[in-house]
Amino acid sequence: MQKLLSLTRKAINDYKMIQDGDRIAVGVSGGKDSMALLAVLAAYKKFAPEKFDLVAINIDLGFSETDADEVQRLRDYCENAGVPLVIERTQIAQIIFEERKEKSPCSLCSKMRRGALNGAAIANGCNKLALAHHADDILDTFFLSFLHEGRLSTFMPVSFMDRTGITLIRPFIYVEEKYLAGLCRRYDLPIVHNPCPEDKHTRREDMKNLVEDLDKRFDCSKKLMLSALFNPSRNNLWDKCESYLRDEKDK
Repeated sequence: MQKLLSLTRKAINDYKMIQDGDRIAVGVSGGKDSMALLAVLAAYKKFAPEKFDLVAINIDLGFSETDADEVQRLRDYCENAGVPLVIERTQIAQIIFEERKEKSPCSLCSKMRRGALNGAAIANGCNKLALAHHADDILDTFFLSFLHEGRLSTFMPVSFMDRTGITLIRPFIYVEEKYLAGLCRRYDLPIVHNPCPEDKHTRREDMKNLVEDLDKRFDCSKKLMLSALFNPSRNNLWDKCESYLRDEKDK
C-alpha cells in the first residue's frame, strides 16, 4: 500500500488532480484496478492536504450472470470504508448483444458505460471522475492509436470534459499493473467478475500482450517507453515543412 500511495500522491501533486472541496466519483467496475484505486484514494484521503469527498459508482451493465454475492461484498466494503456506493442500473448488455447484435461491441459499450458513469457522477454532485487507468494502460492505448489509427497518442492524466463539466483524473498513471493484483489479495478487496463474453478478447488485450512480449525480448523496454511518453522533451518527431505541404497540395 505504501508504494501505491506514494506513486498516487506523486501523480496527484504533479498534475494537480485534486483540490479542496472536490467531490470525486470513483469509477468502480469491480475489477482489480478500480478496486485498488478506491482503496488507495480512501487511504490517501485520511492524510491528504486536500479536503475532498469520494463516491464509488458502479455501472451495472445488465448481465444476468453477474454474481449477486460479489456485488454484496462490494456494498459491504464500501460501507466499512465510509464511501457511499451508487449502483447505476443500465440495459447496455441487452442493447449491444441482443438488440443491436454488435460484432465488435467494445467501442460502443465503452461509450455507453462512460456516458452512464458521467451521468451518475453529475447526479451525485461530483465535479471529478477518477478512473483506474495505470501505466500499462498508457502504453496499451499508445500502441492502439499507433497501430490501428496511424497516430501517436494516448490519454491525458487530467482532462476537462466540456459537455458535462466533469474533470477526468487518472491517479494511477505512475503505477504498474503488477502491483494492483497483489494489493487486492493482501487486503482481500472484493472483486465483481466481468461476465461479458468479449472480456479478454479485445484489441487492447492484444496490445497488452505485445507490450509484455517487447519487455521480455528487450530489457527494460516498458520503462523506457513510459519514460519517453512522460518526458515530451525526449520526442524527436518532425512536422512537414511548408514547401513540402505546398508540393503535396499541387499534386
